[in-house]
Amino acid sequence: MQAEGGGMSQDEHADALQPGAVGQTVVPIGLAGSKVPKSRPRLLFISTMFLHPVDTGARIRTTQILRGLRGGRFETVLASPATRREIATWGAEIQELADTYVHWPVAERGRMFSLARLRHLISSLPVPVVTDRSRSGTAVIRELLVQSPDVVVVDFPHAMVLMPADSAPVPIVLFTHNVEAEIFARHRDVSRDPFRRAVWENQRAKMVRYERSVMSRADTVVAVSERDAAAFSAEYQARKVRVIPTGVDLDFFEYRPPSDHAQIVFTGSMDWMANIDGIEFLLREVWPKVQSAEPSASMVVVGRNPPAGLVEEARRRGYAWTFTGWVPETRPWVWGSAAFVIPLRVGGGTRLKVWEAMAMGGVVVSTRIGVEGLPVEDGKHCLLADEPEALAGALIRVLREAPLRSSLSRAARDHVERNFSYQRAAAVFEDICLDAMSPDHGLASDHPASN
Repeated sequence: MQAEGGGMSQDEHADALQPGAVGQTVVPIGLAGSKVPKSRPRLLFISTMFLHPVDTGARIRTTQILRGLRGGRFETVLASPATRREIATWGAEIQELADTYVHWPVAERGRMFSLARLRHLISSLPVPVVTDRSRSGTAVIRELLVQSPDVVVVDFPHAMVLMPADSAPVPIVLFTHNVEAEIFARHRDVSRDPFRRAVWENQRAKMVRYERSVMSRADTVVAVSERDAAAFSAEYQARKVRVIPTGVDLDFFEYRPPSDHAQIVFTGSMDWMANIDGIEFLLREVWPKVQSAEPSASMVVVGRNPPAGLVEEARRRGYAWTFTGWVPETRPWVWGSAAFVIPLRVGGGTRLKVWEAMAMGGVVVSTRIGVEGLPVEDGKHCLLADEPEALAGALIRVLREAPLRSSLSRAARDHVERNFSYQRAAAVFEDICLDAMSPDHGLASDHPASN
């Protein structure tokens, strides 16, 4: 798919800022210019994001799949953008995710990037897709495609914008993490400002067209929930949709009983609009009720780049709220809290943070959107509530009732242990990629979840 619309993407801005940067982006010796004999089929994995630090749900899910694929039935090649700082800081870690790692240069995202996103509103493509477009990225992908990979995995629909329009036919597996257009629709629905609602609707319509286009190009669409898979089949007419289970590293996210400390925790990037909306909802509509019933209750928001206005609002209201900003490790915050709250009103895909919290013994109190698409039982694995009064009541119950905390915590961990190891998820993904290479691929149009 050739990118449409005007303006310069972030990656192209990096090319302009770094003279010769494109020329410095080389495919590693042995992959450039000549075909390399393969002992295993070669899988090219294209991402539009640098995968370290592993501090978002998307990065966690993608790195777990790559870790599970490496050393298996494929020779894996990972291609992504990277800043100089990212390579200097996490170069060794990123190379451990695949047999070969290739990158193209990008600039650090700052104020110029934010201004460019506003300009991209006039593009015929959704803003997130335009900002992921890159001449240098497409050049690197073109070089890698010369090596005739046996299958290409495109991580998120956005990454399809990097595929050269004139590339030779190759099986394409589109790895989705959400129904992207649905996220825009939910932002539109919760926005009270008419202009913002119009912008969200504009982006939603563009994303529907874009998602439908890239799914028509993919041989297989991988969904992370049955709910998403049904949407891709019915609304986007994807040819073949498969579902992978969500995976959690059960050794890393070890179980500990919930804390008796009257602390509630939320984890998530605070520069993502869905999380900002959820925390605003919690702060303004839910927390006053919690504070009134449990004056000693405190709240910790763990995640990078919290908006300064939100931090100031919590301080001005006199609430015992802490915004940590980016932290290298979220586990101590979950282990030290009595409840793990997910106040989302906007979102999509599967909430990987839910399984991680449950694996650690976190007592999950969530809106239904916060656990949408997940096989959880209200009152057994977690407590669910959508309205401010009900959500506050659920949090108050967890703070006051130690037996309830213990029961929910243990049942949730048992549920994750039985069903959601990352090794299982990677094995299913590997089978899907092998199937995409088969001559009779595409005859079926169902979306089975492998067990």
